[in-house]
Amino acid sequence: MKLDINKKLDIREVMKDIEHYVPKRRGWTWRKHEPHLKMDGYEYLEASTPLKQSVGLPSSKYFNNIDPQPLPVITTEIASGRFEDDIRRMRMAAVHGADHIMVIRTAGQSHFDGLIEGTPQGVGGVPITRKQVRIQRKALDLIEEEVGRPINYHSYVSGVAGPEIAVMFAEEGVNGAHQDPQYNVLYRNINMVRSFVDAAESKKIMAYANMLQIDGAHNANATAKVAWKVMPELLVQHAINCMYSLKAGMKKELIALSTVPPIAPPAPDLRINLPYAVALRELFKGFRIRAQMNTKYMESSTREATVTHVLNLLISKLTSCDIQSTITPDEGRNVPWHMYNVEAIDTAKQVLIGLDGLMEMVELKQTGYLREKVRELKERAVLFLEEILAVGGYFNAVSLGFFIDSGFYPERNGDGIARKIDGGIAANTVYKRDDDYMAPVTAHFGYNNISQYDPSLVDNPSALIDGCTFEKREKIIFIDELDENDNVYNRLDETEKYRSTSLLKPEVEWLGDGTVMVDLVLPTDARTAEYAAIEIGKKMNLEDVEVIHREVLHPAEGTRIQFKGKVTFDIDINDLIIPEPPFELSDTEITEFVKKHGFKVVAATIGEDEHSVGLREIIDIKHGGIEKYGIECVYLGTSVPVEKLVDAAIEINADAILASTIISHDDIHYKNMKKLHEVAVEKGIRDKVIIVCGGTQVTPDLAKEQGVDAGFGRGTKGSHVASFLVKRKKELLNEN
Repeated sequence: MKLDINKKLDIREVMKDIEHYVPKRRGWTWRKHEPHLKMDGYEYLEASTPLKQSVGLPSSKYFNNIDPQPLPVITTEIASGRFEDDIRRMRMAAVHGADHIMVIRTAGQSHFDGLIEGTPQGVGGVPITRKQVRIQRKALDLIEEEVGRPINYHSYVSGVAGPEIAVMFAEEGVNGAHQDPQYNVLYRNINMVRSFVDAAESKKIMAYANMLQIDGAHNANATAKVAWKVMPELLVQHAINCMYSLKAGMKKELIALSTVPPIAPPAPDLRINLPYAVALRELFKGFRIRAQMNTKYMESSTREATVTHVLNLLISKLTSCDIQSTITPDEGRNVPWHMYNVEAIDTAKQVLIGLDGLMEMVELKQTGYLREKVRELKERAVLFLEEILAVGGYFNAVSLGFFIDSGFYPERNGDGIARKIDGGIAANTVYKRDDDYMAPVTAHFGYNNISQYDPSLVDNPSALIDGCTFEKREKIIFIDELDENDNVYNRLDETEKYRSTSLLKPEVEWLGDGTVMVDLVLPTDARTAEYAAIEIGKKMNLEDVEVIHREVLHPAEGTRIQFKGKVTFDIDINDLIIPEPPFELSDTEITEFVKKHGFKVVAATIGEDEHSVGLREIIDIKHGGIEKYGIECVYLGTSVPVEKLVDAAIEINADAILASTIISHDDIHYKNMKKLHEVAVEKGIRDKVIIVCGGTQVTPDLAKEQGVDAGFGRGTKGSHVASFLVKRKKELLNEN
């Protein structure tokens, strides 16, 4: 199976023979640095290998559609609850530049004590099952061939079933995972002894599979009452997990710190966040940095989220970043929107490339405020660690509520999370191994007593059983579906008409979900505007109308409202009448032709028409008009008689006449076009001059029926007109 960039991904085809699929590779892949990369005449110092196929930034059309890729791996978090629809979003994300696809687990999966089977629909994420993982890894194997770059697939190794998940991930080609025993303890109330024992086993397995590990320390500033005050604790949490991971056998270069700038505007962002970022990177040299944006203060405003994202990206460039996360405002909108994943990826790409080579031009001061705050944060973190040792270690410190306390250490506010050493989920489930304990499996942590069975196999215990599932995939038990109702086949059947027919429906999350968003301003207060908007949505025949964003423009004068709702109808694309797209040459082609041959036009609004704005936008260089190509334009003004326009064309030996006509009562616009053609014939220049007419009420086909060469209607740009003029002139000159 091979993907075609111009064809939809066939989910059913991806699922075929999935019980036998073997992932193409395992282990984490970094981007390849392309120093001094040159694209369209520009040189990049911190770019990676370009993609084979991609979608560039909207502005890339002005730069010959180049799409330079930044050096850091770019993350996108995807999990709508239906893994089959998430695959399509993964493809969208990858073609925009994401190469770290993070699949968020369904709410509560940390408390499952084993693997889930089948593919049920999730809540707050995707149920992580073998079948779901295998199908998505297969899809990503295809997608990475399409874009020409390896894509890292990622989820979470945490919860009561952490080691079982780690084994499945190693078997199924997962490339990275979150693994931090402190997350289990502090945020899921899983017994701390069980969590750390499971973590040792999980980390050993991840190390075997060369997975990148990301920790969960960033959750501290997301949950603390005063986020910036837990900066010393964040450093301590990173330190604990980093050292524990090393002791479990993980490579330093595959251990990543999930770092989040603790504060966001309107607080003084850089003055707090930059010293923390510098302290973190100096304390943890050699470890990888996964930079994530601050979401604690994220509201439903996409503009606000984007500004915070850009400021956080600036910190990434001022310090360092190996992986750049792109958390989007999906939580604020209560729906994982396709477009926000893509917009966030584009934001990261645009900022990182825009700041290319920044540290070649600026440097961080080694004296003054920045260095003083960096030293202070380091000292507070070291003191925090020393106190942990003084009270008897990490477990005792947690039981005393040291963590997620919103005091700026050594200050304490007494609002930290306290857990009992012998309490929590799965308490008292850890037992000492017997003296003759033996597990004939690969990547097993701790005492295994293989030598009493076969001393030669101490480093290869699975040879005792002719290989475990890591070596013998045929030993993996694949379970397709357990629920006859809640499974991917039934969900695909429900939306089959949108996969195999010409029917179309809008979506933001799932195929055919019918969701649309409406943006409007209402001249009233926010509360009134919200409920008025809901009624407006209902009168538009939308179902499930819900306000997703409100923004005060003035307490009394106006409120911006965005609401979502669902349409109940389908569109049959076979019934659409789609005109041909405007013919358009590249700027270079037009400019070179004009430079070689020269080109003059005479332009005016004809008849008794006083409108001038549209024509000036077609002409003026300020608006991207035809002047920018070197075309010489003589503008006669408004209400110009047809005869005068033709005479002017004769006088300056014009190549073309541009006539604008807006007024259309009694078809006067078409009558003037016909007259323009006839006068040009009468004066003997019609075969030498190109006549183009335009206006908001002009229909191209009807314009040509009047004898002119072309008619341009609403939405016309200068590039469209210039392209036609050059094309027509080439025909007159018999040039190919």
